[in-house]
Amino acid sequence: MRDADVVVIGAGQAGLSSAYHLKRAGLDFTVLDHAPQPGGAWQFRWPTLTYGKVHGMHALPGLELTGADPLRPSSEVIGEYFDRYERTFGLAVRRPVDVSAVRAGDGGRLLVETSAGTWSARALINATGTWDRPFWPRYSGQETFRGRQLHTSGYPGPGAFAGARVVVVGGGTSGVQHLLEIAGVAAETTWVTRRPPVFRDGSFGEAEGRAAVALVADRVRQGLPPQSVVSVTGLPLNEAVRAGLDSGVLDRRPMFDRITPDGVAWADGSAVAADVILWATGFRAAIDHLAPLRLREPGGGIRVEGTRAVRDPRVHLVGYGPSASTVGANRAGGAAVREIRRLLAPAPAAMATVAG
Repeated sequence: MRDADVVVIGAGQAGLSSAYHLKRAGLDFTVLDHAPQPGGAWQFRWPTLTYGKVHGMHALPGLELTGADPLRPSSEVIGEYFDRYERTFGLAVRRPVDVSAVRAGDGGRLLVETSAGTWSARALINATGTWDRPFWPRYSGQETFRGRQLHTSGYPGPGAFAGARVVVVGGGTSGVQHLLEIAGVAAETTWVTRRPPVFRDGSFGEAEGRAAVALVADRVRQGLPPQSVVSVTGLPLNEAVRAGLDSGVLDRRPMFDRITPDGVAWADGSAVAADVILWATGFRAAIDHLAPLRLREPGGGIRVEGTRAVRDPRVHLVGYGPSASTVGANRAGGAAVREIRRLLAPAPAAMATVAG
């Protein structure tokens, strides 16, 4: 059994930001990361997602990311940056360590059970993000499909789709990026989404960003599963997207009703033949290890005030819901540490009065 004031689970943007603020606060902490090397979820991104294509990457507190080659894969650029950040601030991340469960222990402590043993902590910062929980929708006939099915989490780049008929499912940024890449090598592409995509033209400033985050935060306060910030901001209408709309690559079709052995079909009798179905359907929060603490609300999410789990003030979620963006994770890391300092501060001694 190892002891720490605070255990941080995850060493992506949210975890490293939290660790930076914990270090400055002088708290005893441990960072556990299941990934094999620095880089958070970025290290698993596909090679053609170059740094220049990344939307809204914000530097970690205390160390800017400058001079990065926009043509290099983002996995390399950000992986090297995170590695430099850990070394610069002496964060000593333990990896690879898999966290299996967090439970209530004796004396008001939390027990963090892992592949490397158990830690006993006074507080916990959960910064596990979503990459480890890809969301795969289920449709009638899915098991009969004779082609390949894969998710964004396993997207290998456009070369793997050369000459294939590809159905891309999902109306987010990843789905659009996949389509624009794959269309150049595939025999045919079809874009399918549950709702008509909303494209955002013009600037997206601080006021618009705050409004979008507020919508996500409201769901979290109600104990509902968080939506991504991107889901309420719309898709940026850049030059590549305009070209895709003009060429017909981004000609969206409504969601199909079933999957057939040879493709997908709609209730009106129309069908599309496919060799590959690529599910760009997003991710869910990776929080199953928190289940023993019974933090979930009836709505399915964890109700959070700021970063603090309402059902257990020792637990803070950073990078969850409204703090899922890189700049949001930075701010939330600092906010979580400020609350944890107050939680762990010794109670003021009772004032003694002496008669006489």
